[in-house]
Amino acid sequence: MTGDYSLADLCRILRLSASGLRSCLRAALLSEHSKRYSFQHLVILRTAKGLHEAGVSMRQIRKVLNSLQQQLGEGEALSSLNIYASGKRVVVWDGRSHWQPDSGQFLLNFETTQLATPTTRIRRRPRVQPSHAEAALTWFERAMELQDESPEEARRAYREAIRLRPAFVEAHLNLGLLYHDDGNLKDAEACYRRAVRYGPAWALAHFNLAMVLEDQDDRRGAIAAYQEALKSDPTFRDAHVNLAQLYEELGRMRDAVRHYAAAKRCK
Repeated sequence: MTGDYSLADLCRILRLSASGLRSCLRAALLSEHSKRYSFQHLVILRTAKGLHEAGVSMRQIRKVLNSLQQQLGEGEALSSLNIYASGKRVVVWDGRSHWQPDSGQFLLNFETTQLATPTTRIRRRPRVQPSHAEAALTWFERAMELQDESPEEARRAYREAIRLRPAFVEAHLNLGLLYHDDGNLKDAEACYRRAVRYGPAWALAHFNLAMVLEDQDDRRGAIAAYQEALKSDPTFRDAHVNLAQLYEELGRMRDAVRHYAAAKRCK
C-alpha cells in the first residue's frame, strides 16, 4: 500500500479549502466522489495546485494534464514527471527532454539556464540545493519503486526519507507495512505508532496500528486503535468490519451489530 488519503487528508496536506480541493480534483481529472486517493494522486494534485498558484488557469491545467495522459507511454505515470510553469506556459521535464504538453512542442534543454522565448534574454539559474523535504520525497519515491523487487533496499530508502523528514507519515506507514508483511510485528508496531504520533488525524495510521495489535492478540489495544481510526474517518468501512468482528469474538453482540450496520452504510 503506497498511501491512502481521504478528502479531509488532502485538504490538510495541500492546505486547501474543500472548494479549492474540488477545483484541483477536476483539473487533475480525478473523481470528486472517491473515498480514497493514492500517493500518486496526491503528487498530481500538488502539481495542479502549484501550477494554479503560478498563474495557470484551472482550465489550462486540465487541458495540459489531459494532453499528458494521451502522450504518456504505457506504464508511465503523471507523478513520474516534473511539471511546472514557465511564464504563461506549462513545461514538462521527463529527465531527458522538455516539452509543452498542450502543443506537443519540444524545447531546447538548458542545464543551468531558464527556459525562455527567443525574444527573452536567458538568465543563469542559481544552483539550489534540494531542501530536506524535497530530498525526503525523492527517497520515498525511490523506496516505492524498490519495495516489490527489493524490500530491504526499500526499507533503507524509507529510513533515509524519515531521517531527512522525521514527521513523514507516509514513510512511517509504508516502512511499517514492509515490516508487517515480513512478520516483524514489533518493528511494524513501532512504525505505526510513530505515524500516529506525527499524524494523529490519519485514519489509516490508527487502522494499521490496530491490525498489527490484533495480530499480536492485543484485542483491547486493537479496539482502541480502530475506534481512533473511526473518529478520524467515520466512513472507514474496513475499520467498522474489523471492529465488529472483534466485538463478536468478545461476545459484545450489540456493538458488533452496530458496526456491521455502519459498514453496510459505507458501501
